[in-house]
Amino acid sequence: MPKGYWIARMDVKDAETYDSYRAANAKPFADFGARFLVRGGTQDLREGSWRSRTVVLEFASLADAIACYESDAYQKAKEIRLPVSEGDMIIVEGYDG
Repeated sequence: MPKGYWIARMDVKDAETYDSYRAANAKPFADFGARFLVRGGTQDLREGSWRSRTVVLEFASLADAIACYESDAYQKAKEIRLPVSEGDMIIVEGYDG
C-alpha cells in the first residue's frame, strides 16, 4: 500500500505564534504516525517560485494522511497557524512501484 504525504510550503509572519502551532500539531502527528522528512531547512530554488519554508510529512497511507488533517486536534492546531502564515498544502499518495 502506498504511503501518504503532506507537502506544505509556508511563509510565516509571526514565528512565536507559529511555534505554538508546532506544539499543538505534535499530538495529532504522533497519533497518526506522521514522520517528518523535511521540516524547514535550507532551500535552493532552481525553477519557478517557492515559499520560505517547506515541510514534508510521511504517513503509513493516504487514508492516514487525510484522517490526520481532518482530525479535530489538527483542525484546532491549524486555527493557530492560519492567521500568521500564508501557504500551500497538498496531501498526495506516494508511489509504490
